Amino acid sequence: MKKKGGRKISLFMVKEENIGSVEFQVFSFTNKIHKIASHLELHKKDLLSQRGLRKILAKRRRLLDYLAKKNLVRYNKLISQLDIRE
Repeated sequence: MKKKGGRKISLFMVKEENIGSVEFQVFSFTNKIHKIASHLELHKKDLLSQRGLRKILAKRRRLLDYLAKKNLVRYNKLISQLDIRE
């Protein structure tokens, strides 16, 4: 595992064959969320970035809901790896 900005990032998710998996998509959205959140700390009035952040958060929430419904074990593992609260 690597640490990036105080967060643990598992490298197994970054393999080429996993790009379409729900886990990789959630991982990708989480990275985008952190990037946009750090941008918004500097630019508090950037309304377009705030809108984009809300859209990405909603997409990630829908993917997590789907994963929780289909496979609860994979969902719990992903939540704990990415340190996302439920």
